[in-house]
This record gives sequence, structure tokens and C-alpha cells, in this order.
Amino acid sequence: MEWLSALWLGAPAWTWLVFLTVVVVLLVLDLGILNRDEHVIGVRESLKLSALYIAAGLLFGAWVWHEFGGEKGLHFYTGFLIEKSLSLDNIFVISLIFSTLAIPAAYQHRVLFWGIVGVIVTRGIMIGAGSALVASYYWTLYIFGAILVITGIRMFFVSTSGDDIRDSAILGWLKRHLRVTDKLHGNAFLVRQPDASGKPLLYATPLFLALCMVEATDVVFAVDSVPAIFAITSDPFIVYTSNIFAVLGLRALYFALAAMVKRFTYLKYSLAAVLVFIGSKIFLGDFVFNGKVPATLSLAVTALLIMAGIGYSLWRTRGEGAKV
Repeated sequence: MEWLSALWLGAPAWTWLVFLTVVVVLLVLDLGILNRDEHVIGVRESLKLSALYIAAGLLFGAWVWHEFGGEKGLHFYTGFLIEKSLSLDNIFVISLIFSTLAIPAAYQHRVLFWGIVGVIVTRGIMIGAGSALVASYYWTLYIFGAILVITGIRMFFVSTSGDDIRDSAILGWLKRHLRVTDKLHGNAFLVRQPDASGKPLLYATPLFLALCMVEATDVVFAVDSVPAIFAITSDPFIVYTSNIFAVLGLRALYFALAAMVKRFTYLKYSLAAVLVFIGSKIFLGDFVFNGKVPATLSLAVTALLIMAGIGYSLWRTRGEGAKV
């Protein structure tokens, strides 16, 4: 059993085993028990499921604090908060994907669930590659920081609309290279249908297109969020676990937030400010603080910016409260 104590990506193998066990239990509980039957998830159920995921993430952070110390615990919570906040913008894009492809609410949870499985793999690949780069070439952190600052500035001026989804190059490529059915076939991603000669061929359904688009969207958003957490810590265990726990909880919260996404119109400006701050933090730590920016300062500034964005959004859209 010595392999359990061996270091793997900077942490003992047994800690990774604990993390994967918790994630598997949550996913089995989610799809295998709580959402075994296809149904429309209401706001109340969405909030309960999200609370389960958030509680699991917070408890895991407390365990990280206990096992690895307060600094890594703060790094986990900061990464968790940043990823969850940045993913709020992802919710708006996902809702556009579902509306553009006419995916019924009853099947949306299935797409999001399998999207999570894909995220666990793709984020692992991206974070593993990022960790190797940072370990070998520290200066890549400056590139990450510049990307975050530029992305934050762009967020002040760029918006996403339904036309962006319909004209998406990814969606166009999928339609050109896949046989796609004209309508849904229940909750199936792939179906067999006869062609003109009667030969059964494999077809993708609009549900599969939605899954591919959700996965592609997550990869695009990860280009911002993964560097943001690397700007907090280069520890791959903290980066990956905080990332995954935040995504798990947010997908559960989708059904509650999608209905009131317009109430958070001004949140994107505070998220832009978070990206600029986190990107600048890399340069501040090396050239101003002569070391790392204190973890407590990072968490405090990030939390204040996000709370300010949520509070201002709810205040400016308070007249729309009866509509959500």
C-alpha cells in the first residue's frame, strides 16, 4: 500500500483517491437516485441539489485546510469562489444553446450531467498541461496573467446573443460532419435510422449537438478560469479540486439561475474586474509584494467584487422581481 503515500501531481495518491470517491458518490447520487427519472427540475429542487454540491465543496475545503494547512485551504476557497463566479456567465450561454436547439427542460439535466463528466476529463487535461508548463517555465504565469487582464477588459464591451450560437463555427462544423436527425428521439444522444436504401445508419440527435456545444463552451470558458486559479496557486491538486467542485455545484444551480439570468445583467462587470485583479496579482506579487500576494487579500477582494456585482444587479433589476 506504499503507492497510497506516493506523490502524484504534487499530492499523495490517497488524497486524489478521496477526491475522486467524493465526486463519484455525488454523481451517482445525482443521476442514479435523485434524478433517475427524466423530469423538469424546478427552482426548489435545483436549489436543494445545488446546496448539496456547495456543502460538499465547502466540507472538502475544510478537509484540505485540515490536511494541508490554512494557506492551501484559503487557496482552495478562493479558487472555488472564482470558478463558480466565472461560470455564472457560462449559464447564460448554456441557456442560449438549449433555446436555440429547442431542448426541452426535461432533458436538459441529462445534457448537463454528461457535460460534467466531460468537464472532469477536459479540465484534468488542461490543468495537467498547465501545471507542467508552470513547473518548467515559470514565465508562463505572466502569459496567463496577461490573458486574464485582456479577457477582463473585453468583458466590459462584449456580449453574447442567440445569433452567436446559431452562427457558431462549432455548431456549423458538427452539422456538416455528422448525420443529424430533424427532431429529438427522447433522451437519446444517438439513434439508428435507415437511409434511402434502407440501410440502418447512426445519427446524432439535437440532444447530442447540445452536449457537444456545452462541452465546447466549457473549454472556451476554461481558457479564462483555469489561468485565473493558476494565478492563485500552482498546486495542481488545489487547482483541479476547487475547479471541479465549483463546476459540479453550478450545473445543479443552472435550473434556478437560468430563469432569472436577466437579474444578473451587471454581474459581468464585476467578473471582468475579478479577472483584471487576478491577472494583475501575478505581476503585483512578483514586482510589488516581493513574493505572493497574501491569500486572505485575494479572497477578500474577489468576494467583495462579486458581492458588489450581485448586489448592484439585483438593485438595478428590482422591478423585475415579480417576473422571475
